[in-house]
Amino acid sequence: MLNLQKPPRLKKGDTVCTISLSWGGAGDKELIHRYKAGIARLKEHYQLHVVEMPHTLSGSDYLYHHPEKRAEDLMTAFKDPKIKAIFSCIGGNDSIRMLPFIDFSVIKANPKIFVGYSDSTITHLMCVKAGISSFYGPAILSDFAENVAFPTFTKINFGELTFSPSPRFRFETADEITGEYLPWVSENEKTARKFVPNDGYDVVQGQGVVSGPLIGGCMEVLEMAKGTTLFPALSQFDGAILFLETSEVKANPWWFEDQLRNYGMMGVLERINGIVFGKPKEGVHQAAYRELTLKVLAEFSLQHLSVFFNASFGHNEPKLTLPYGRIAELNPQNKTFTLLEPAVL
Repeated sequence: MLNLQKPPRLKKGDTVCTISLSWGGAGDKELIHRYKAGIARLKEHYQLHVVEMPHTLSGSDYLYHHPEKRAEDLMTAFKDPKIKAIFSCIGGNDSIRMLPFIDFSVIKANPKIFVGYSDSTITHLMCVKAGISSFYGPAILSDFAENVAFPTFTKINFGELTFSPSPRFRFETADEITGEYLPWVSENEKTARKFVPNDGYDVVQGQGVVSGPLIGGCMEVLEMAKGTTLFPALSQFDGAILFLETSEVKANPWWFEDQLRNYGMMGVLERINGIVFGKPKEGVHQAAYRELTLKVLAEFSLQHLSVFFNASFGHNEPKLTLPYGRIAELNPQNKTFTLLEPAVL
């Protein structure tokens, strides 16, 4: 079973850092305005002191060619006692290349908040391997720098979990979402993306109340980790609530079916207590994914497994923040997804 150490909570005035662990676009001259908007929100809404790591703004070309420098930044951020939290600038598709340069003992000895989503799944798995809890949640360029305003839903969910946690926290679905693409140019900063109404949880199957530690991430990125030393041991899925979401590429339903079936053949699905799926980008393929989930789970005689769809984490905005390793509850009858313990010390 997953047993991860909680990091200390954040406080106003704390020093936090931004970091580029995958795509280095935050440092590209055409996107620096977006980065500045994101860190301004961190300062404004949470009264945090924000610093960059040595290579945070080195640019996409340099960081592509130097995964060892990305890993060096991560190690430095964990070692520095002044830094209380680490915020991913954005995802990408190659943070797995940092793996040979990671010292897991450094992460283990310095538990602190790490937050990000998508390709940041790799860094979350590094934290799992090191035995500390991290947070699947907003990134600087895509969330904190949202056009016009930082979404209240994202702001409240991140703040409640990391600054002033309560013994129970309800993971709601957002009333409105957006996945609309608007180029990250300064001219668009004052143009609000189109938000559309969103539904509540869709309980696909399951009856009784179940609970377990949270583990998961972006499905495409988890595939990159399979077969490496980074992928969690099967025992770490015992009794867990698995959370999964697909990326902005809007994965074809046949791919989704194949990967979910692979979890069954690996023995993961028979070990877990439930699954929560994040709403796909703009809701594309959600009906097909739902149908295929029922199909695949039936293949493994898992019609009893509690499964929720339409959760507000992943590649739409606004989004939840989910803490790895913390105990959460799925109540199919009430259609509720609840954290049962504080996420931080």
